[in-house]
Parts: sequence; structure tokens; C-alpha cells
Amino acid sequence: MTDAGDQMRKALKDIVVPRLRELGFEGSFPHLRRRRADRVDLFTFQFDRHGGGFIVEIAQCAPEGVTTHWGKQIAANKVTAWDLPPAQRARIRPGEGSGTASWFRYDAGEADARFRQTAESVLQYIEQAERMFDDFDRARKVGRAD
Repeated sequence: MTDAGDQMRKALKDIVVPRLRELGFEGSFPHLRRRRADRVDLFTFQFDRHGGGFIVEIAQCAPEGVTTHWGKQIAANKVTAWDLPPAQRARIRPGEGSGTASWFRYDAGEADARFRQTAESVLQYIEQAERMFDDFDRARKVGRAD
């Protein structure tokens, strides 16, 4: 793989996805989900369309899945964070702010190590995501100032 985005995706699949699987997440990269008795936890990697960075978006839905505002039913085993409106999603990122500078960045650093180091840096945020899932109503949502 020579493309930086492909190398970053491979590093995330090799390093972060196994940890998420240990926590009960299923699905395929970049969309993973964990079914609970009372909810489905959703974990999605979103890449910067210009390259060099990504964030994690998390969300929750009812155990049966979601119905979109136009009436499409999406089953619990197929739903992704992106199927919910932004006001029902939260973001995990290492920096503050709304721009892509606050995202996980892999466009700087030593070429041989930057993808692995960036993927490893995500691991420390999984605990934060777990706390947010446990009290998701209070988590700061995308596009909300609260």
C-alpha cells in the first residue's frame, strides 16, 4: 500500500479494531456496532476528504435499529453512526475545535512510524468513548454548543 489513507486504514484495522472487538463490537471497518439489551452502541471512523486525518463518531440507537426521517428502517445489525442525525452523534478527537486540525492527524511525522503511532493514539480514547456510551444523553453532540 502506498496511499497514506490506505496505510492509515490498515493500521487502524490492525491496532484499534481488535481492541473494539474485545469490547464486543462487530461489523466491518469503518462502521462497528455493539448490541446491548437496551441499545446499540455505534462507532465509526470518518476520514478527512482532503486526506491526512480522521475522527471517530459515536452514537446510540434503540435495540431494534432506527427509522430515518424519510421512513427507511435500518436494522440493528446494519445501522451506522451516520444513519443518525448529527445532533444524535458525538465525536472523539484529540484536539479542541471544529476544524480538521483537531482530528487525529497522520500527515506529519516520521513516515515509517506515523500510521502506527496515530492508530495507537486512538486506543487511549476508547475509554473516553466507553464513558460517553454509559451516559450518552449527557455527551456533547455534533453541532451542539451544550
